[in-house]
Amino acid sequence: MRTLIVHNPRSGFGSDAIFQFQRALVKAGDECVFRMLAHDFDPKDAVRDADGFDVVVVSGGDGTVASVLHALAHTGVPVCAFPSGTANLYCANLGNTMEPQALARACRVGATASLDLGRISWVDGEGATEKRGFALMSGMGYDAQLMAAALPNKKALGEAAYYAAALENPHPKICDFKITVDGDVHERRGIMCLVANNAMIQNDISIVAGCRMDDGKLDVIVVEIENAAQLVRPILHGIFDREGAKTGRPHIESFSGASIRVEASEPMPVEVDGEVCEGLTTCFEAKADPGAARLIVDPMSGYGKQEAPEPKFGEVEDTAFPK
Repeated sequence: MRTLIVHNPRSGFGSDAIFQFQRALVKAGDECVFRMLAHDFDPKDAVRDADGFDVVVVSGGDGTVASVLHALAHTGVPVCAFPSGTANLYCANLGNTMEPQALARACRVGATASLDLGRISWVDGEGATEKRGFALMSGMGYDAQLMAAALPNKKALGEAAYYAAALENPHPKICDFKITVDGDVHERRGIMCLVANNAMIQNDISIVAGCRMDDGKLDVIVVEIENAAQLVRPILHGIFDREGAKTGRPHIESFSGASIRVEASEPMPVEVDGEVCEGLTTCFEAKADPGAARLIVDPMSGYGKQEAPEPKFGEVEDTAFPK
């Protein structure tokens, strides 16, 4: 078995779990290349020789994982997303067991799922067109403001930095959104408009119900409130109904489609998979990229089979998955 591990040492708190994973993964006769990513790494260059490996393991936060998945889009190369970041929301949405030995076992078993990615484009304040790929969610408004405010404290506080930023920004900008989803137009008013490939955030709370990465669509999410205090209701609903299928989400509306255009009445900041982009914009377009990524999955994942197949690469250690 030939494995390429690309690791971002600046993600999260610098856990050494990736080295535990490597020790559990590699068996006699295997070859494993460990590639440490530089600060300004080029994702395509980082996986330039990926087709020569049986599995590519990307270790880092959501931004690192998304960039590598897009670099390998439609190549068919199996990718294992290893959680080394602060929030690791992509890995949480994927649903694999996050323990290093279990992920090593999943790589040796070799079961995969073809999952969607998303693409977003917008014109910045200087008239330049920006294009990005995303794996989680992107959009404009209050979420981008919070992420920008949380950035200075993210290393010290981790996920708590986002909550601290919300307390410091209680009065978000409100604007009108014109949302076109597969040709249908919807007009709404709120503080942010997102497009999501998956919609589960911290504490396993889904912003909207039924958002999946294998349906060839994106979910458009509009938060229709006028001040941060009104977020209490959807948060409480999320605590008591994490999937959102029973009680719904007050002040949150969603639409689903493959091609989306969002126009805002006020210039707003843009975020892509948690990264805040420079400048403001009044419009963005997003499209689903069906089946673009091939991910390693285990029996715990909602995208995998309940019973794992016979190991593709042999010599797996037994791992007891929760029932």
